[in-house]
Amino acid sequence: MNQSGAESFLGLCLSSLSISVEGLPRTTVISTGQHILIEGEDEDNPYVARVIRLFGDESGKQKKAVVQWFVRVSEVPPSKLKLLGREPHPQEIFYYQGRSCDDEVNAESILRPVQVIVGPLGVQTDLTALCQTSTTHTVTSAEAGLDSDDEVVMKKSRHAAAGSRTPRSKQKSRSSTRTPRKTPNKKVKVQTDAFLRWSAPVVSEISLPVSSLCEQVAPGTPRTPRHATPSIPSRSLPARQPANVLEEARTRLHVSSVPESLPCREQEFQDIYSFVESKIIDGTGGCMYISGVPGTGKTATVHEVMRCLQHAADVDEIPPFHFIEINGMKMTDPHQAYVQILQKLTGQKATADHAAALLEKRFSNAAPRKESTVLLVDELDLLWTRKQNVMYNLFDWPTRRHARLVVLTIANTMDLPERIMINRVASRLGLTRMSFQPYSFKQLQQIITSRLNKVKAFEEDALQLVSRKVAALSGDARRCLDICRRATEICEHSSADPSATGLVGMSHVMEALNEMFSSAYITAIKCASLQEQLFLRAVIAEFRRLGLEEATFQQVFVQHQALCRVEGLQPISVSEGLAVCQRLGACRLLLLEPSRLGVLQRIRLNVSQDDVLYALKAD
Repeated sequence: MNQSGAESFLGLCLSSLSISVEGLPRTTVISTGQHILIEGEDEDNPYVARVIRLFGDESGKQKKAVVQWFVRVSEVPPSKLKLLGREPHPQEIFYYQGRSCDDEVNAESILRPVQVIVGPLGVQTDLTALCQTSTTHTVTSAEAGLDSDDEVVMKKSRHAAAGSRTPRSKQKSRSSTRTPRKTPNKKVKVQTDAFLRWSAPVVSEISLPVSSLCEQVAPGTPRTPRHATPSIPSRSLPARQPANVLEEARTRLHVSSVPESLPCREQEFQDIYSFVESKIIDGTGGCMYISGVPGTGKTATVHEVMRCLQHAADVDEIPPFHFIEINGMKMTDPHQAYVQILQKLTGQKATADHAAALLEKRFSNAAPRKESTVLLVDELDLLWTRKQNVMYNLFDWPTRRHARLVVLTIANTMDLPERIMINRVASRLGLTRMSFQPYSFKQLQQIITSRLNKVKAFEEDALQLVSRKVAALSGDARRCLDICRRATEICEHSSADPSATGLVGMSHVMEALNEMFSSAYITAIKCASLQEQLFLRAVIAEFRRLGLEEATFQQVFVQHQALCRVEGLQPISVSEGLAVCQRLGACRLLLLEPSRLGVLQRIRLNVSQDDVLYALKAD
């Protein structure tokens, strides 16, 4: 809101206003031209601003201030700090002139006045123009009208025409050092350096040791000697190089190995990149639902998109943003999503309920210098709750006007919103969806070839065999890579000469395939009774119906009875079904929740659905 708008809205221009400062027995007067601290998202690093105008209504109940914002050193992008040509002072602040900045604040958000010392000393201070210097000016407590308890920061003049992008997020650090009050009849010896002259006692709200600013004549208490913090010893020898071609191929084919490029997903990459880039540039929010079977490159593609966007932000091609990633598989409770998001966003630790309230406040209210946030939620289906509050909030926050939140959700089920989400949640998700189709055998072959990158370790027929076999079963690229890695091990061990570099052939791939699809779990499924196999099929059917990886025995038992009727078998009783479930749990084919509720206990698969389907087909 501009100044004229604020004046017409509030009507009455004020010369000063009184506020209550925590820890002080009397009120403090704030006047125009004074520097103040304003409540922000981080309690340890409140915003710094200068009062331009004060307004209030005729009743005196509503009071507001129009301010000029400043940014701390920790908020300035590293690319801008390099333009200074020097090391910035830890307490240095800069003028901020951003279009996304709201210059009107409520009087209730003002914490206390702050003392600002204008420095200079002939160094260039403009982050963009780098063309102006200023003269040294020292502000004492008497001149500023502040007590010795007031806080001090230092500012550098910034050219009025210089623009700035939104600064990066604050580095969260709490300062536990407090400066003692100035003792009567004691003089303070002022230290002068090439950066700043202090002539006032300081209460350091910003984390700078007091001993570096002024020296007391009275001797201080000696510090207790501290032991060095233990650290992990660094590697003294470089990592061992691959001994032969097969070992090098095995390293390149590892699932965790980051490839130079992501083949066969160029179109999906471009669509996700364009979606997120447009939201960051426009300063708006949005949500995209990404689905596909496991191993189709969903998470890898999104990670590659974020790496490219972060590089673009580093070179100032797009505004800076904050990237956060959470994974439903790594949480014991869906409500822990609030805790992880808050901690990664602000550094604060809180309970789930408190974190949800803080995030609600952050994404609902406007804040100066707020940058866009990109949130990646992997394994979304595991964040399902009965009331679906977690999913609803994740999809609702991007719709808020001031949130500037982009949410990318990943799940294995294509129609998850229609299956399990109630109407209010599905309506927030929107229509921006993307489906990753399973890889074809040609795409799998191309992925393996690009990973090897001209390392000749496989025969062409062997690559084609493993690609076709996996494509016919699931199209899972991760399984294809694992089979190829195992084939290189078999080839290496079967060779009489350890240093031989024979190619991986058809026999090696066939042996790896047989091992992969003939594990102990698959053997146990093949040897299970008919009712046990039907129960496993019922578990998969219920998982697919729910779109989740978890269900209760009662839900699975309904599917089991339906399958018995389809197969022309007599449905078993509930007690017999519980016995079947317990036997599968004893074999560790199922993971059963320890519960005395019986039919309400939760069930999970301890093997992949692909392995179960493969074993049942082969049987």
